[in-house]
Amino acid sequence: MSLGEFELIERFFERPVQRAALGVGDDCALLRLQPGMQLATSSDLLVEGRHFLSTVAPERLGHKALAVNLSDLAACGAQPLGFTLSLSLPQSDAAWLAGFARGLLALADAHACELVGGDTTRGPLVINITVFGEVPPGQALLRSGARPGDDCWVSGRLGDARLALEAFRGSLTLPGAQFEQARQAMELPTPRVALGLALRGVASSAIDLSDGLVGDLGHILRRSGVGATLRVDTLPRSELLQAQPLPVQRECTLAGGDDYELLFTAPAARRAEVEAAGARAGVPVTRVGSIEAEPGLRLLDGAGQRLDLQVAAFDHFRNG
Repeated sequence: MSLGEFELIERFFERPVQRAALGVGDDCALLRLQPGMQLATSSDLLVEGRHFLSTVAPERLGHKALAVNLSDLAACGAQPLGFTLSLSLPQSDAAWLAGFARGLLALADAHACELVGGDTTRGPLVINITVFGEVPPGQALLRSGARPGDDCWVSGRLGDARLALEAFRGSLTLPGAQFEQARQAMELPTPRVALGLALRGVASSAIDLSDGLVGDLGHILRRSGVGATLRVDTLPRSELLQAQPLPVQRECTLAGGDDYELLFTAPAARRAEVEAAGARAGVPVTRVGSIEAEPGLRLLDGAGQRLDLQVAAFDHFRNG
């Protein structure tokens, strides 16, 4: 069933606003900020064949499209407020739109993040979301605050999304239940919003893991003017990934991307506060390395020996 542009907006995406001053239906939305708060905003573009496979279920795609944006707010320590959605669609298929909207809006409701506007057009399948949040002045988590002596931490587990991608590529084989577990990690990431909020005033820097641990940590090191040592074989991973050969484990955890966990630093004296923040958020946190004054990134194995691994971050204009 094909729908017109405004009909599909009204049917699947127009909802009464709860927190915003004005939502879908006018030329601009109006967001209501708490007194004294700063506005945090981020935007992500998802292109079929580049960021997601054509076989992904529309409900999962709707979830992930918003999740990757909420993950950016989490890395900043911002409370979600609302978002806009721009869709380029090959056709206005009602069944596909119903699934997409269901996944998108379920996650939006879980984080009290309202859809307040956007645009639709006909073309290749492309999804663009801009998300808005609020954070008290001076409390945003940035990439530039890491200092020598800080610990490096990661939330959750790393690498399963990359494992799923390798299974899709045919470079390894996973039995049905294991493949579904890895695929869920890739297609249904959990944005760590509660952890980001709990880390305000505790973490010294933060970033979300979208392009791989080594590359994303590199952003923190460059912005902060520091170096780091990582204990590669202590990186948290699932039993599914632990069953793979060690080189596969290292590749998936260091360069996997699509994990959408938080990588953050904090002074060593605040370890108990970091662990308490993780407990309040219901998210495991693991100390995986340290920040040092010497520039560069050093990788150590489980015995503390230096690893000479060639690991690169994902880059849309360098990777195929």
